[in-house]
Amino acid sequence: MKFEQHLSQQQKQVQKLAMTQQLQQSIQILQYNSEELYAYIEAKSLENPLIDIQSETTYSEYPTMGSQTYTNDSNNYLNQIPDNHTSLFEYLIDQIHLNYRDTYLRTLVLFLVEYIDLNGYLTIDLEEATEKTGAKSIQMLDALILIQQLDPAGVGARGLKECLLLQIERDDTAPDLAYIVIEEEFDHLANRKWTLIAKKFEVELSEIQAIFDYIQTLSPAPGSIFESTTGLYIRPDLTLRIKENQLIVVSNKTGTPKIQFQQAYFERMEATDDKEVQAYIKEKKNEFEWLEKTIVQRGDTILRVGTEIVQRQQEFFFKDDRPLKPMTLREIAETLDIHESTVSRAVNGKYLETEFGIFELRSFFSYGLSNDNTGEETSTDSVKKQLKMLVDNENKAKPLSDQKLVDLLKEQKIEISRRTVTKYRESLGIPASSKRKRYD
Repeated sequence: MKFEQHLSQQQKQVQKLAMTQQLQQSIQILQYNSEELYAYIEAKSLENPLIDIQSETTYSEYPTMGSQTYTNDSNNYLNQIPDNHTSLFEYLIDQIHLNYRDTYLRTLVLFLVEYIDLNGYLTIDLEEATEKTGAKSIQMLDALILIQQLDPAGVGARGLKECLLLQIERDDTAPDLAYIVIEEEFDHLANRKWTLIAKKFEVELSEIQAIFDYIQTLSPAPGSIFESTTGLYIRPDLTLRIKENQLIVVSNKTGTPKIQFQQAYFERMEATDDKEVQAYIKEKKNEFEWLEKTIVQRGDTILRVGTEIVQRQQEFFFKDDRPLKPMTLREIAETLDIHESTVSRAVNGKYLETEFGIFELRSFFSYGLSNDNTGEETSTDSVKKQLKMLVDNENKAKPLSDQKLVDLLKEQKIEISRRTVTKYRESLGIPASSKRKRYD
């Protein structure tokens, strides 16, 4: 067999998109939310002496989607000052110094407090704590009891069961059997094996129901009330105005950082004879011009996408029940002649401010489900609303099974599988029918 190797030279012209560093940064800037964009520009200003940031910062409180209680307090500057709460650790330390004398036992209490997590639970085993401190077991237990007498009720617990028991101990309004049921039959209560509990304590199921309802009012994480509120404020990127039944979307300029060119500094540096300085200042000027252009492009893209979303979801802004039409990223991308990933970056973490609330742009997207044989589509959001309405209006003594929900939705010409109903029910936080049954 004879092998031959032929070499030849060919010249081809190929069109290829090169991901330059600036292009990558442009994509990243579009993906940034307002807070991240401001932080990025602030970092750039530290690197570039020609960039000066001028920003009229306004914050808006973020209610959940569909909230009717939103009010615009952007001009009330006192509302923009964050409420810096005392941490759980500081709160416990203050109580210890106020209530307990300076003894060895208090030293052990202060040691254990170091191992209280943000939810209020003790994260160290008492045996390990005893080994670390050299204290006696009974002394370490006494120290823990002192912690568990502090506020908030439930702090210092070593598990959920103990946390609930500590709260019940302090509550004079707790049902009579609440403590002993939690202490002896916690698992059966959680797993809704209430018939066994009722038989053991010779009570009606309605009393077990009352205990279960009461437990729902207790906190599984007593320390969480001290959690920092940082991040509860956002800068809306767009504002919706309704004028004569016309929806007008405008960019929220006050929430976008504005950069200014340091012309005087540039001229002073450019006048030097140092070639390296001149090259450096020219590079920084180009960087400023690119950044300024990219910020404008980001704002224009978000505005275009937001305007198209609003036009497609007009019923949401005019009707009280806030219905959403089926809408996908691809539909918006095709209409605006941009890539689907660009739409995704333009809606994630970007917010629209309205008279009745603030909404993330991506929350307006919903996939559609075929409605019978009519060819029409119903958004998954609408299906979930129907599902929730059926559950809210069911007979709680005989809650609807997932299959029954399928049948009732079918009567409304919404045909979905039982598996889909289960998926939507769980996404809404609705427990299964066996756990929704009540014995009132």
